Amino acid sequence: MEQILQGALVRLRPATSDDIPALVAIRRTPEVYAWWGGTDIAASVASDLQDPALHILVIEWENRVVGLIQWYEETDPDYRHAGIDIFLDPAVHRRGLGTDAIRTLARHLFVDHGHHRLIIDPAVANTAAIDCYRKIGFQPVGVMRRYERGPDGTWHDNLLMDLLAEEFVS
Repeated sequence: MEQILQGALVRLRPATSDDIPALVAIRRTPEVYAWWGGTDIAASVASDLQDPALHILVIEWENRVVGLIQWYEETDPDYRHAGIDIFLDPAVHRRGLGTDAIRTLARHLFVDHGHHRLIIDPAVANTAAIDCYRKIGFQPVGVMRRYERGPDGTWHDNLLMDLLAEEFVS
């Protein structure tokens, strides 16, 4: 069972089925949908909650759900690392909540899970996300060409970024 993590601004707690309506509402906002897409978003969120490979946490701020952050890990000892994905309600953008959520989860993955490296892979066009990740210390590794199909059906490039424990800006 995932633990509750307290950041400077946000609280991260394990997502439950009770969170599905709030998460679906956020995923349907044009700003989030542009990157996350999906046809049956409620079914997708419910399915993700059942996936044992995903550790899904809701982002709470001022006692309400404002987003989701999830992580997964590669457990092969020769390639061990964790990956992160996040979305945040556009109504609370530019308040440092995303940065705090990622920083809080990164600290947990480095300290409590012993990871030495984290990855994240935003769309190249998602410059706001890339700027947020750089604040924490993520560095560009390279562009993954035609990596992900967008909601409009076209393929777009994503930027692979990684963060080593010793580069983490806490």
